[in-house]
Amino acid sequence: MSVPAAYIGIIIVWSTTPLAIKWSSDGVGFLFGVTSRMLLGATVCSLIMLVLMRKLPWHRAARQTYLAAGLGIYGAMMCVYWGAQYIPSGLISVLFGLSPILTGILAAVWLGESGLTPGKLIGIVFGITGLILIFGTGIKLGEGAGYGILAVLVSVAIHSTSTVWVKSISARLPALEVVNGGLLVAAPLYLLTWWMFDGVLPAEIPQHAVVSIIYLAIIGSVLGFFMFYYVLRHIDASRVALVTLITPVMALFIGQIFNHESIAPVVWIGTCCILLGMSVYQWGSRLYQWRAQRCET
Repeated sequence: MSVPAAYIGIIIVWSTTPLAIKWSSDGVGFLFGVTSRMLLGATVCSLIMLVLMRKLPWHRAARQTYLAAGLGIYGAMMCVYWGAQYIPSGLISVLFGLSPILTGILAAVWLGESGLTPGKLIGIVFGITGLILIFGTGIKLGEGAGYGILAVLVSVAIHSTSTVWVKSISARLPALEVVNGGLLVAAPLYLLTWWMFDGVLPAEIPQHAVVSIIYLAIIGSVLGFFMFYYVLRHIDASRVALVTLITPVMALFIGQIFNHESIAPVVWIGTCCILLGMSVYQWGSRLYQWRAQRCET
């Protein structure tokens, strides 16, 4: 698979995932929705490994990679599914737009990929401004929206930490093995959590919830995570997170069209601030250097 094709695939999957997350919990509860998704995803991924006659490497770096990926999948998705009960699906993707900034900061500290230049600091300020604007709409979005926003932000932090952790281990594992190992770590944790806090099988599962769970398990978990770790293996961690530069706008429109979600104007303003912040964070320093070189010549 080419890296650009995988990159585009991640954008498509991540744009549709927030709405599928909301639909997968309708009538069954978020714990059943996320647990069934991960169990099915782990099963499908293991079957693919079996058909391809591939075995999971089990050296120390591989085990560390599976742990880093699995804990990231468990923590990040658990927070997203809980928060999705209280906020529009498009807003989930908008908040995840902050992950490039947080991933870049962690990569700078942890991996030494790049420093916090003035341009990047300006980008961070724009991102925080957008977050403040969006958080201020929490009261208007309904009861519990503030907690939902906070839960998604925690998910962003977990996801970014897991991304940089996997990159720092540098096990050079094929993406399919990373996904399979990560899901095999996460799936039992989800099953245990569901059993402890719910443990009741729904009497009836709505059709759209069934379709959403299957979509999330096969496309969102197996294919989506495969493309993510494939791209992560080939480019910098901070660049991988740039897919969220496009997905927030796409997810907002998808939520409006297919789920009739009402998005306040201030949310669009906050979204623009976050996207501008990400753009300045990534390219601000290069633009400044390019202008400086042109002035010298």
